[in-house]
Amino acid sequence: MIRCSEAVLSGHPDKFCDRIADAIVAAAYAIDPEAYAQVEVATWSDFIWLNGGIVTRDPFDVDLEKLIVEVGVDTGYCRDALRYDPEDEGCNSIDAENYRISDAICRIPGDPTEWTNYVNDQCIVIGWAGYDQRVRFLPPEHFLAHSLREALDASFRVGGRLRKQGPDGKLLVRLRENASPKGCRRNTWELEQVLVTVQQRPGDEFGAVCEGVAEVVEEAYEAIVADDSRWRAEWRDIELLVNPNGPLLNGGSDGDNGQTGRKLAVDYYGPRVPIGGGALSGKDLTHIDRAGAYAARKACVEAVVMGEEICEVLVAYAPGRSAPLEVRWNREGRGNTGSDRNANRFSHEAARELACSMKPVALGDLARGAHFFDLTAPWNQADG
Repeated sequence: MIRCSEAVLSGHPDKFCDRIADAIVAAAYAIDPEAYAQVEVATWSDFIWLNGGIVTRDPFDVDLEKLIVEVGVDTGYCRDALRYDPEDEGCNSIDAENYRISDAICRIPGDPTEWTNYVNDQCIVIGWAGYDQRVRFLPPEHFLAHSLREALDASFRVGGRLRKQGPDGKLLVRLRENASPKGCRRNTWELEQVLVTVQQRPGDEFGAVCEGVAEVVEEAYEAIVADDSRWRAEWRDIELLVNPNGPLLNGGSDGDNGQTGRKLAVDYYGPRVPIGGGALSGKDLTHIDRAGAYAARKACVEAVVMGEEICEVLVAYAPGRSAPLEVRWNREGRGNTGSDRNANRFSHEAARELACSMKPVALGDLARGAHFFDLTAPWNQADG
């Protein structure tokens, strides 16, 4: 069966917005550990628009312009010495210090638990896990897309093979999944095509940039193959397309607009698995869209660790009700499907306790697209 998935690099404007939104959420938690936040970010050209609401007991007096510059520096939207030589001319990155910011976030002083201690919205969340930890309990095509994303993001930084290139870009993988014989839980995967588009610095030779991208992707793939023999294709048999539309020079918000929550399939499980619809980044950890999605993921990871091949769960919530309206499982391996209305693990209290066990400072890294890729997140682990 043919499987496809994609990811975007950290400098993509949608991901830049996700990272800003989660950095604002983390800043709210630094002021009040029980903060309420729902933040949206949009960008185009040299504009950034902020809106939403934050509730903290002490005043939310964070310098958001400085915060945005810090996220920009880490992303690569600058000539900061952490990424580029200060005297280096012609870097292709946007200078985050030049953004004009429209801030319409409502800062409300008060008790945030009036919003966070109950389900204040309706939602449907989907949890999914499959295979095993070597593919981080993800569909293998989505695991591969995120693994290549991480390799390319790292290559743009100081000491990386593609230093000074990026930070914007996209990638897509296409592979063939071969089912194992009946009774044997060992599917194999043959990677057939990889498509990568990477922003490059003006003036650099296009062929040399493409060659560097090819080297980074090949090295990352070979490391995966060395760790897991289920990946069967040899690199020489894989078709690699690099910037087939020619050089990408105007990346980030110079080339496309960005907005929080527009890369949900990337943030969740890829196109093979349905998603509930709720965005993750920009919401406090008690928000049912986020807490419920994390709780559903953990339940599925634990089911796979206990012996299921693939586990999917749908959980539906209503405002003002802690217990879900519906919990519906779909398990492959034991053939066990059904409904469970009394699953205490999906109560709002249990879900927010799980979500809030994550250190808020790490939210910006999750927003790169690692919500269900980062194995240090408690919902991507099985207890015990």
